[in-house]
Amino acid sequence: MKVSGFTFIRNAILFDYPIVEAITSILPVCDEFIVALGKSEDETYGLIQSISSPKIKIVHTVWDDNLREGGSVLADETNKAFKAISPNTDWCFYIQGDEVVHEKYLPVIKHEMENHLPDKRVEGLLFNYLHFYGSYDYTGDSRKWYRREVRIVRNIPEIHSYRDAQGFRIKNRHLAVKQIDASVYHYGWVKPPSVQQAKQKSFNKLWHNDDWVEKKIPSVNEFDYSSIDSLTSFNGTHPEVMQPRIQAINWKFSFDPTQKQFTFKQKFLRLVEKLTGWRIGEYKNYKII
Repeated sequence: MKVSGFTFIRNAILFDYPIVEAITSILPVCDEFIVALGKSEDETYGLIQSISSPKIKIVHTVWDDNLREGGSVLADETNKAFKAISPNTDWCFYIQGDEVVHEKYLPVIKHEMENHLPDKRVEGLLFNYLHFYGSYDYTGDSRKWYRREVRIVRNIPEIHSYRDAQGFRIKNRHLAVKQIDASVYHYGWVKPPSVQQAKQKSFNKLWHNDDWVEKKIPSVNEFDYSSIDSLTSFNGTHPEVMQPRIQAINWKFSFDPTQKQFTFKQKFLRLVEKLTGWRIGEYKNYKII
């Protein structure tokens, strides 16, 4: 069984992406790792090189910033990395620049890839998600956060990244997937407040024109983490590769998890989900088999 990791990145230092942690967290289960490296305004190239692994293969790209419909430039960059994967690869392990996998899940992930490899009906593997917010001590627990997404797919040429690179499609239909007992730790909402605010302006330009960004994104120096509807305390352990970053945190964020800011409708939907596990109206870019 051959496994290829793949990702895309641009301006990782400027916007404080844990891209090195993302790559190294899954590198042990990968035989090669493709990085679609967009033309950057910082030393992202040197940062990727610092990983110093013979598994790393860099593909230099230029982002088409005119692809603003639904953030499709992100899917375009994902596809560039996917197309560079070796043709004899069996499974393709995708990870974004702000996602990290805990080392405790690697044996499970490897086992699931081996177990499902003979079953050609299985086109991908579905992961659970933890979305950290404000600091490394809280995760989002409202309906605004997606619960699951596909992060391992077969090496089938017809598979492509969909919309803003959240998931995948094959010939414009949902992938048939198996859910596995492993989680992705999403750290995109844990950055210094000044960096988070700068990222919001830059990132939203992938969806909207400059006028929209100027009107909708506040012209302030720091992002206001306090304007969030609901969080829960995280009492687990973070991936080992994240420990230096966690110890270097230089801002404080505190939140009372008992304080929920929900409308009546949101409270009702939340109750249904708690009692039944059914998230009414949940978007699913996959088909569990």
